[in-house]
Amino acid sequence: MAAVTGPQKAPRRFRWRGVKFLSGVIVLYLALYFWREEQTMEALRTSLGVLAEIVPILFVVVFIAGAIHYWLDPKKLARHLGEEAGWHGWLIALGAGILSHGPMYAWYPMIEDLRRHGLRDGYIAAFFYARAVKVPLLPIMVHYFGWPFTLFLSLYIVLAAWIQGWIVEKVES
Repeated sequence: MAAVTGPQKAPRRFRWRGVKFLSGVIVLYLALYFWREEQTMEALRTSLGVLAEIVPILFVVVFIAGAIHYWLDPKKLARHLGEEAGWHGWLIALGAGILSHGPMYAWYPMIEDLRRHGLRDGYIAAFFYARAVKVPLLPIMVHYFGWPFTLFLSLYIVLAAWIQGWIVEKVES
């Protein structure tokens, strides 16, 4: 008999979500090809052009996400964003939302991992809402609309981000 040394991790099962979606897209293109060959080929060329443009960006995103995951331990970070986080958690979520850049979908894997380790859904909502404040674009906004409008709008967005997160938490509980 083998000795049990502690809790064993169950192997992670393969998820077919992406394969199912890709298969559906391929079937749709094939069906459309037989119906409207010329338009389908043009759509396929356009799609492949877009894919060629975003592949380098995806490599950079995967590299950055991997580096963040390597240096940031989700368990430690989730401790600061868990049930007992209080106002510190809100400040972290709002600040991270304001400072985050790039496409939103690039953040999904890391946030999913943090959520599995205890990240509150209200913080997720606040993070995504606070991304509406674009720090690099603030000087342009000040130039066109003035600093009072820019300041008021930015504060309003941050307040609304917190309210959205709070609403998510109230709806869930």
